Amino acid sequence: MPANLYPANSTSCFALGVAYLALATMCCASHAATESLHPCRVPGFHAEVQCSVVQRALDPEHPQGTQIDVHYVVVPALARRKLPDPVFFLAGGPGQSAIGVAPMIAQQMSRLNNRRDLVFVDQRGTGKSAPLMCDEDRKASLVQLLDSKRREQLLRQCLTQLQKLPYGDLRFFTTTLAMQDVDAVRQALGAERINLVGASYGTRSALEYMRAFPQTVRRGVIDGVAPPDMVLPASASTDNQAAFDALLAACEQEANCAKTYPQLRADWNRLLGGLPMTTTVANTLTGVREQLTLTRETLLSGVRGPLYSSTTASALPQALGEAVQGRFEALLGLGSGFWVRGANRMAEGMHFSVVCAEDVPRLSATSDRPGRDFGTEFSQLYVDACSFWPRGSVLPAFYSIPHSIAPVLVLSGGIDPVTPPRHGARVATALGPLARHVVVPNASHVVMGLGCMHDVLFRFIDAIDDAAAMKVDAGCAAKIPRPPTFVPVSRAEQGTP
Repeated sequence: MPANLYPANSTSCFALGVAYLALATMCCASHAATESLHPCRVPGFHAEVQCSVVQRALDPEHPQGTQIDVHYVVVPALARRKLPDPVFFLAGGPGQSAIGVAPMIAQQMSRLNNRRDLVFVDQRGTGKSAPLMCDEDRKASLVQLLDSKRREQLLRQCLTQLQKLPYGDLRFFTTTLAMQDVDAVRQALGAERINLVGASYGTRSALEYMRAFPQTVRRGVIDGVAPPDMVLPASASTDNQAAFDALLAACEQEANCAKTYPQLRADWNRLLGGLPMTTTVANTLTGVREQLTLTRETLLSGVRGPLYSSTTASALPQALGEAVQGRFEALLGLGSGFWVRGANRMAEGMHFSVVCAEDVPRLSATSDRPGRDFGTEFSQLYVDACSFWPRGSVLPAFYSIPHSIAPVLVLSGGIDPVTPPRHGARVATALGPLARHVVVPNASHVVMGLGCMHDVLFRFIDAIDDAAAMKVDAGCAAKIPRPPTFVPVSRAEQGTP
């Protein structure tokens, strides 16, 4: 599920390979130019969908100033007599294109699409909406990708390039302004109320939309909850540690894993204790063998990415077992699988504009303690970048969690390394009696596409009234199993000589 809160390997992001004022919104919406919906082709969809644009002021306080086009796609309902409340999907990241992941999400929501339109808005700074994309560093060696000084140099170069764009004032790419854009799309479509589905960072967007425009929300689903008051670089260390410790404990309790990797925890400690080390590794993208210095930051990044998926995490014991013997290809390969390249990669400029405005200024006030192993390296990457990145203004009200007047389904994965249940539970309490928290114990980051969960989402949104929505049976969540630890089949077991 490509809805990661931060690219799973945030070093790659650094390598560039990563109603506040309802009155102001109303003011600007009246000046927005809107194209009518027209048939279009979007990669990943077999049939035509509908596309359109709303024109928005970059700075809402200057509605006649610089304008940006906010693109959106509508997947029309199949039924002739469709329901009037469409489903809006809010993408993750920060920096993910909602249109880019629309084909996959539309497939998961196919039952909802029978009678409801599905709407995908490219948030300002992503996809086609005033994109803030850095040049991809495709030819860089591993040594270059892991060079912190070079990363900063490339990021500074990217900033200079982005600031030359017609919309290059990066102070105006905050979550609050983006949700004002989303409401402009709602108005353009003539929808009195909408159903919101947010995944990962999209949950922060959804909470902000519900705070600013509460009367327009019919139902809300937030999956992998990242509340606005959660200081992401700091909480990530705490939650990465908890998810990794759970992985080690699960291996000790699983007979096959414990037999195959009996010293996994000791091996991990030995790996950390031996850093930094010089080693030769095959580049997983080019196949070329390179000599590099393996640092703690590199090792932790190799572990952090796979934890986002319980399936991929099941291969970590094998990768760590090889790493302790000096073979790091498996570990780095698992991590590099989360480097999103091409059309669906993160918009790095938008990513840093959001994090530097909303999270990093509050690092000193966080109560989250760094994880034992994961430490503060992750936070420091953002501290360094945000020391020179432009910072938008964020009003104090942004950090409050609204008391919801619409039913909200809060979803969490029990072994999520970045948005675990502790965040979802707190948000559900703050949202009030119309919020319901469902935990999938054996799932990682973003759960609505797993097993029966897409059916739970459908029945929640499709329920005829609020009382029925709150009673939807989600007991199947507890039955979704954790994938067994990957153990390679030996040549002897295969019966080969």
